[in-house]
Amino acid sequence: MAEQKKLVEEITSMDVDFTRWYTDVVTKAGLVAYSHIKGFLVYKPAGYALWEAVQSHLDARFKATGVENVYMPLLIPENLLAKESDLVNGFAPEVAWVTSGGSEPLQERLCVRPTSETVFSDFFHSDVQSYRDLPRVYNQWCSVVRWEKETRPFLRSREFMWQEGHTIHATEEEARARTQQMLNVYADFCREDLAIPTVRGQKTDKEKFAGAEATYTIEALMHDGRALQSGTSHDFGTKFAEAYGIQFTDRDNKLKYAAQTSWGLSTRIIGALIMVHGDNSGLVLPPVIAPTQVMIIPIQQKKAGVLDKAFEIEAALKAAGLRVKVDASDKSPGFKFSDQEMRGIPFRLEIGPRDIANGRCVLVRRDTREKIECGIEEAAEKLQGLIPVMQKDMYERAKKHLEDHTWTAATPGEFEQTFAEKTGFVKAMWCGDRACEETIKEKYSVTSRCIPFEQEEIASTCVCCGRPAAKMVYWAKAY
Repeated sequence: MAEQKKLVEEITSMDVDFTRWYTDVVTKAGLVAYSHIKGFLVYKPAGYALWEAVQSHLDARFKATGVENVYMPLLIPENLLAKESDLVNGFAPEVAWVTSGGSEPLQERLCVRPTSETVFSDFFHSDVQSYRDLPRVYNQWCSVVRWEKETRPFLRSREFMWQEGHTIHATEEEARARTQQMLNVYADFCREDLAIPTVRGQKTDKEKFAGAEATYTIEALMHDGRALQSGTSHDFGTKFAEAYGIQFTDRDNKLKYAAQTSWGLSTRIIGALIMVHGDNSGLVLPPVIAPTQVMIIPIQQKKAGVLDKAFEIEAALKAAGLRVKVDASDKSPGFKFSDQEMRGIPFRLEIGPRDIANGRCVLVRRDTREKIECGIEEAAEKLQGLIPVMQKDMYERAKKHLEDHTWTAATPGEFEQTFAEKTGFVKAMWCGDRACEETIKEKYSVTSRCIPFEQEEIASTCVCCGRPAAKMVYWAKAY
């Protein structure tokens, strides 16, 4: 097992250096490679397969709520972006501009989309005339560019892939209902497909999306106790409609402004998968979302019949609806075991000459490393039963980690001490004053993550200024 030990040792222990551990996992598990342009990544097959799995699962959930997919232009004229002042001011430091076409300078700069509210709004302006045209419930899968100063694979890059939903409605009540509906879709997706628990709530005005009336978020907690914003949904009211002239004739024959929403989830969710479930051997992928659920590893594969049996089992498992591969490379079984573990494949199926003679095989769970012996003919049924068990176990472990790293602080002293000694979420009361929020960020290097929908009264006064409290807030250091 020397090769296995050597391979595992190439990953820095997360308890020694979590940042280095994360980078090691991302690169050594073959998810991405760095390009020659800072912040622009090459998604290798294993990394892109994860994004394809996210797309597939999430897109099905979207369509079940009536969402239709579209695609909008990559470039946005400067005058169009400037129509909504909060949006342009919010994104101005991160915008990349195109100033020439070929060898000719452009008469007007074109922005490489950092987000697409402007082009959707411009389209809705010409596409909607009557209440009969509403609602429009659209989504696009695309990439966007934001010129970030500091970058890290998946978590923060200058180009990243995401989906952005954009909807318009006849009433603000309908729009608000859609923002809540899509936030719940994200939370359900994280819980049921990714085995990631989240906290749902509303962003403060300081943290909300530029131009939004309200922003709602799901926040996840990583293994190192930092929070990660994992999906957001924005209620724009009629603000964008007024800026871009999106009006329709209502049933009462009066001209009205449409109400608008947008909502998005990006490739940073892959970062969440890594940091919530990973261990010192690499990735641990939940079986529901894993591109490959089972890796078949033939033992003594050069012996007659071993590879044939491995491929026979592969065909049987695929026929049962499982996603399966055979590692038929000429590397040693020990190396293959380590490689499968590093890549996070949920189950390993070992089959060798003695197993074949006895009609048996060995299944190994990636999360617990539990070994389960079963008949070859029973393997498909056994794996089908193990998948929901492993999925549930992974969720429960992540949920326990979140609960065990969520603290309460009733006084400024408790708040300071908790962040000095512990990691995770801290629930504390806030007066609602932005100045207090800024003070907390400057003093403790933490930010408000959300005002949870489920409120608690931890104290009657603000944890910063001592004045009467307005809301309970989740605070944390965050990515």
